[in-house]
Amino acid sequence: MAKVMKRPRYAEMNGILYPEMFSPKCFKEALEYKPERGDVFICTYPKCGTTWMQNVAMYIFRKGKEIENPYEFLKFAPFIDLLGNEGIYGMPRPGAFKTHLPYSHMPFSPEAKYIFVARDPKDCCVSFYYHARNQPGFGFWDGEFDDFFELFMAGELEYNDYFDHLLDWYPHRNDPNVIYTTYEDMKRDIKAIILKLAKFLGQEYIEAIEKDNAVLNSIIQYSGFDYMKKKLSEVYDLKEEECSSQPMYEGLKYMAQFTASLKPPDDLPELQFVRKGIVGDWKNHLSPGQTERLNRKFLEKLKDTEVLQWYPLE
Repeated sequence: MAKVMKRPRYAEMNGILYPEMFSPKCFKEALEYKPERGDVFICTYPKCGTTWMQNVAMYIFRKGKEIENPYEFLKFAPFIDLLGNEGIYGMPRPGAFKTHLPYSHMPFSPEAKYIFVARDPKDCCVSFYYHARNQPGFGFWDGEFDDFFELFMAGELEYNDYFDHLLDWYPHRNDPNVIYTTYEDMKRDIKAIILKLAKFLGQEYIEAIEKDNAVLNSIIQYSGFDYMKKKLSEVYDLKEEECSSQPMYEGLKYMAQFTASLKPPDDLPELQFVRKGIVGDWKNHLSPGQTERLNRKFLEKLKDTEVLQWYPLE
């Protein structure tokens, strides 16, 4: 690996790198949680369509009823890695936990359901870079893409290596309590994904869609890129003083305090969990040499899998 001048700030627990701005207590409690019957988990490597799938699942559960304010997103589709036990057990059901944990570290139960989303590693790498640079809690606001690319290639980012994470989940894609899709399939036909997911989540949700076409139309509308960009842009960008109004999210207060302690510059770019929402943005960022190296690792790691058909190399 080429010399890296700057890295995002990470901690480590049980062999998993995670953002240093996360509460160790909350992260430990997420790892130790024993799922209850009916729990749903949205499981992705970072920047692989997590927020989008959270939004889709939330509106399927709500049968198309719009949330009143963006912070309700934190209540109905929370990030379990940040919650702490009080938030975990207090999440309104039905709902879906977001997590980036690999399968080997997942809170697992045959009575819970798991939604896995994959994304082209090249687009993931680019989106991940902007996330790390624009979230001040990483202390990476002046980080360079070339450094981040080297860390991505070495698997030295939060939740470790992209390819190992994918390979950990891949053998379980056809388990009866697992459903998988890709970011690119969601872009191609979100209606088909919504119908497939509603059926997976429960008979009452697919029946609600089949009985009233307005339910499906609302889920599609509220899961659109422009809607999400507008509604969810400030969900995670909370200041320390704002966290007192979010009692469920213990980890947000810790995150706000940690971020403030870094004394980030005032002129940082706006944090965007929903940034561009396109396929193929990597072509504007990766050099030919970087593309060739990432393609080579892709082939080496995934040579015996169907993933080669999901992402033909360019």
